[in-house]
Amino acid sequence: MVGSSQWRSPLAVTPEAQALLDCLAPLALHDHWVIAQLGQSLDGRIATESGHSHYINGHESLVHLHRLRALADAVLVGAGTAAADNPQLTVRHVSGRHPTRVVLDPRGRVPSDMALFTRGDVATLHITGPDAAPAASHAEHCVLPLNARGQFDPAKVVELLSTRGLKRILVEGGGITISQFIEAQCADRLHLMVAPLLIGSGRPGLQMTPIETLESALRPTMRSFRCGDDTLFDVELRAF
Repeated sequence: MVGSSQWRSPLAVTPEAQALLDCLAPLALHDHWVIAQLGQSLDGRIATESGHSHYINGHESLVHLHRLRALADAVLVGAGTAAADNPQLTVRHVSGRHPTRVVLDPRGRVPSDMALFTRGDVATLHITGPDAAPAASHAEHCVLPLNARGQFDPAKVVELLSTRGLKRILVEGGGITISQFIEAQCADRLHLMVAPLLIGSGRPGLQMTPIETLESALRPTMRSFRCGDDTLFDVELRAF
């Protein structure tokens, strides 16, 4: 007879699977959220001085990112990330549907031959300011007003996407766009993926308005998870 200490149910949840459930279940259980995701080195760099960033984080972190995409209604990037990385923003490393791809391009500077604009089987929104022209026939062109700094108000972006039924939003990059959403208090969570890597120079991740003293610093609740060789910090910016 097998003792209870030796028996393991075939349906038992492994520690790795439990950690995944703990991290992603809150997102699966809610139908309205904005999650920002950023991968960086230990010293807070998301790319070298030349812009090289493939790949700071490991494969497991890439799989996690694709899980977030599969949960999201929309995945959003700024013009700088779209032009520099030429991302597909599709779900490939896990099973799931492709989210609507959203490009924030205030001045219409993203080239029309980017992968985001040439693949017509995935819905894409190209959001520009009033004076910018649409990029390509495969993307739907939307117009939003610009603020005094020539940027979009993140709350207006969220409102526009919500009116289209896109209520689960993944802000994938880059650092400036993510910083704008956090500073505007339009992000519910930040998934910060930190690689065991020191770059020493290069492009920083979060870039928000400078503060004078630490009393003004954000002190959110957070949890950490192992993700291969990387560490995922699940940062709660606002309660669901």
